Amino acid sequence: MSGPKRVLLVDDDRTLQGLLAEQLEATKEFATTCVNDGKAALDIVQRELFDLILLDVGLPDLDGREVCREMRRQSVRTPVIMLTAADSEADTIHGLEAGANDYVSKPFKMGVLIARARAQLRQFEQSEDAVFAIGPYSFRPANKLLLDNEKVGKKVRLTEKETAILKYLLRAGQKPVPRETLLTEVWGYNAGVSTHTLETHVYRLRQKIERNPAEAKLLLTEPGGYRLSP
Repeated sequence: MSGPKRVLLVDDDRTLQGLLAEQLEATKEFATTCVNDGKAALDIVQRELFDLILLDVGLPDLDGREVCREMRRQSVRTPVIMLTAADSEADTIHGLEAGANDYVSKPFKMGVLIARARAQLRQFEQSEDAVFAIGPYSFRPANKLLLDNEKVGKKVRLTEKETAILKYLLRAGQKPVPRETLLTEVWGYNAGVSTHTLETHVYRLRQKIERNPAEAKLLLTEPGGYRLSP
């Protein structure tokens, strides 16, 4: 993936939020988006993709742990680090049970938070060694391979770009991904690459994975982009 990692900051303390955004962006590794309550956080993750979410527990409208739990219900796979003024073991357990990946107590040192953020991003990227379900297939990104569960022994070999397309669509959950986003994320900022290049790869990918490529059931075309069917 190219460019800085996109971080969503969810906190109603605008002073703290501003400081966090400033120091994260000073590393040149992160680009931040800020919202101030749980409803806004749930709305924006349905429209946009983030690499990391920093989520305060004490939001004015919803408990941050409920926000995290609802994000997971909505198939948001992005790593979530909860921020809280409470540091008891019970609070940590509740946060992790809600689907958070990590729990950081206030006050915290910025260097520690950034280190935890980097660790979660590394773990998330390494999770490509795991096996993901795509329709009748078991998708193994690290091996660039799909195993057909309905036809035992059948393997579908993928190219690097095909693997990257499926990985990014998986990360998006049920949200359609615009063509321009896929071009940037899979090919980088390359002026010589057009949407025709992406469409050609999607066409070839459908030839490999769809039972009937003319009537796609897995890799769906949406207005302006694509998404994977559950």
